[in-house]
Formats: sequence, C-alpha cells, structure tokens
Amino acid sequence: MKLDLKGVVRGGLPVGVVLLSVFGFFGLQNALAQHSLQLVEEPYLLDTGLVSRSISFENPTGAPGQGGKAASHLGPGRKGAPARTIKPGEEVQLCDITGPGTIRHIWLTTDRAPVSQRALVIRAWWDDQEHPSIECPIGDFFGFAHGKIMPYHSAVHSVGPTGGRNIWLPMPFTKRAKFTFRNDGTKDVPLFYQITYTLGDKHPEDVGRLHVLFRRENPTTLKQDFELLPKRSQKGRYIGVVIGVRNLHPDQWWGEGEIKVYMDGDTKWPTICGTGSEDYVGLAWGMQQTPFLHNGCSLNQNNFVSMYRWHLLDPIAWQEEARITIQQIAWKNGLVETQDDWCCATFWYEPVPSEPLPPMPDVAARCADIWQD
Repeated sequence: MKLDLKGVVRGGLPVGVVLLSVFGFFGLQNALAQHSLQLVEEPYLLDTGLVSRSISFENPTGAPGQGGKAASHLGPGRKGAPARTIKPGEEVQLCDITGPGTIRHIWLTTDRAPVSQRALVIRAWWDDQEHPSIECPIGDFFGFAHGKIMPYHSAVHSVGPTGGRNIWLPMPFTKRAKFTFRNDGTKDVPLFYQITYTLGDKHPEDVGRLHVLFRRENPTTLKQDFELLPKRSQKGRYIGVVIGVRNLHPDQWWGEGEIKVYMDGDTKWPTICGTGSEDYVGLAWGMQQTPFLHNGCSLNQNNFVSMYRWHLLDPIAWQEEARITIQQIAWKNGLVETQDDWCCATFWYEPVPSEPLPPMPDVAARCADIWQD
C-alpha cells in the first residue's frame, strides 16, 4: 500500500496526519503491520484479516451467532437483555476477550445523577496483568469532570445531552482484555453498554496498552504542582487528559499555572513547559466554554471547569520515564500561589507489564463538592 504523507488533502487535513492521529500511536510501521491504516484510508478493502465482534448484555461473550437470544414478553430475541440493574457494591464483568485484538469503541449509558458519574467505576486489565491499567469513574473516563453531563465531542469522546457516551481510542491487547463496572454508590443503577472490537490484529508484544488513572486533590497543596501523570518508568506516549477545576477563590483568576513534562532524565527542570492553564488546552485570555476536536472546554459555569487536551497530532512520547504536572498559580493584581480543587483523568499508552496505578480516591473523596443539579 502506497501512502503519501505529504500530499493528498481530504476533509481539510493531510491524509497522513489524519491516519497518524487515529492509528499511529507507536509508529507508522506498527500500524501498517496490523492493517489499521487500511481500515480508515481504504474502507473498501475486504480482506483485512480482522474479525469484527461486539459484546453487550445481549451477547456477553461476543461469540458468533449468539447475540439477541434472550427473551422478553415479546418472545425470544425480542429485546430480551438490553440492560441490567447494578446494585450498590456490585461489580459486573463487561467483557473478557481472548486476543490478539483491539477494542475499537465503547458506548455506555447509566444513571444521570452527578454523584453516579463519580460513584460508578470502570476498570480494565490487559494480558493477564494482576492489577488494572484503567481505573476511573465513568464520567471522567468518558470525557467530563465534576459529574456534570455536557453534550460535546472531541477526537476521543462524544457525549449526548442525556448521557449517551462514547470513547474512540483504540485499545490493543495481545492475549486478553477484561473490563468491569462497579457501583460504589448507594442506589441501584441501570447499565446499558456495547464494546466493539476486532480479533486477529498483529500486535508486537510491547505494543502500548491504554492506561487511564483518576486523581483528585481537594484542595491542592500550596506551591506543590498537581500531578497529571505520576512517574512512569518505561517507554510510553501521553495521549492527553480531562481536567476538572473547581475555583475556590472566585475573586481571582485560577489559571496561570503551567504544564511541565519531565522525561528521560529530567530532574529539577522539565523538557516541555507551557505558558498557562487555558493556554495548555488551546484557549487564551481566560476560559471559554468552547469544545474542539483536540482541545477545549466543555463546562465553564458556577466556578466549575471541565477542559481537555489530546496529543494525537502533536505526540508526547518518551523512551525511559516521564512525569507530568501542572501548577496552581492565580492572578490577583499579579501572580499569586493558590489552592483549588483539581481532578484529572489521564490517558496514555505503555507496554505491559506496567507499574500499578496510584490508589484512586475513595467514593466519598470522589463525590465530595461536585456539581449539583
């Protein structure tokens, strides 16, 4: 397959740039090897070597010819198992897939109360690793902070006004992929979901697996930068972050803090340093509620901010180690140190085995002081 990375423009972006942003997470050669480029650039090719599968409560194993067999009062196969009720303290398995393969898309919807967006948790394990590589409340995992459902779309997420949510990042695995959903809340919640994936992908053993963590400091520590990505000690690529800020000082502008990326031997000083918090998410002169494809803000109301930045076209990759922080600096007649309520859902790829994620805040800490409808 011939690929012209310099030339053809389709949909306003060079084809090579589009393909690299979607599939080039660890280099063009790996993407070519698994035919991922063909899925996007040549959708008319039929012999890709991949098998399409999907898992939901209507087909919990994804096995061929096994979907939609449950019965409703209308009879067998007539919408018999679209959803389940998940009780407080209950954890259910969403999928347990034998690979190699790639999860291509996850859609999910559930209770819409703000507290549920923080009390309900997604976890994922790749290739029989004992500890999860993804551990995140469902709201933040699907692109919005503070429990406030806001309709918007980006290169990674799309969220409907009534809580239909999607994530589009490819999630490769070589042996096994397992996802769970846990209800840490106090009431029953409905759960509808669908996980779409391919089997037969040809991944190298050290392919990057998606990692997602949730952090919150309420409030942050004075003069101590908030960690978006605690130190990771092998090669990887930072994909981006959903950041939530609750301004505890409405009389001042909270967003003068700079992002700092320490990588591959950096100690006191980082290699990458930004110019301000709103600058990092591609905005300027304060925060505006303006969501774009790779950057922006989906919520800027009542001192609550939910903003995001995706490094698909401008990769941040490292070979040995990385740590990413952002400062808490405000403006009130000049620069001042400050403390506010910060949280993040951070997305990156690295191989497994990988280090355990830092402990996630408990349900009380996750749900305190969030948005109230």
